[in-house]
Amino acid sequence: MRQVMFVAFALLASCGRGDQQKCDLACRNYASLMFWKDADPIIAAAPEDQRAALRKQKLAEFASKLENGVDFCVSKCQAANNDGQMKCMTEAKTAKAVKACATD
Repeated sequence: MRQVMFVAFALLASCGRGDQQKCDLACRNYASLMFWKDADPIIAAAPEDQRAALRKQKLAEFASKLENGVDFCVSKCQAANNDGQMKCMTEAKTAKAVKACATD
């Protein structure tokens, strides 16, 4: 997860300090959309009687990865200070859209 979040802001080059709260929202949305893009098909492919338990397991995995990587992502976001990108990442509804925000 840390690598995914690093990629989200590695390409940003502007200086300054972005808003911490906006960066936190952008990072969390990015991480969520990217994680569930991969996890949802795995859950859907599981036998129906195992899906709830698998979703619970994936949710715990996501929470752990998010909390271990969100501070790093937020610090990179703040350093980049790119309001347009933060807004794009916060408002994205799909993994494809949020990834496009991070690489533009």
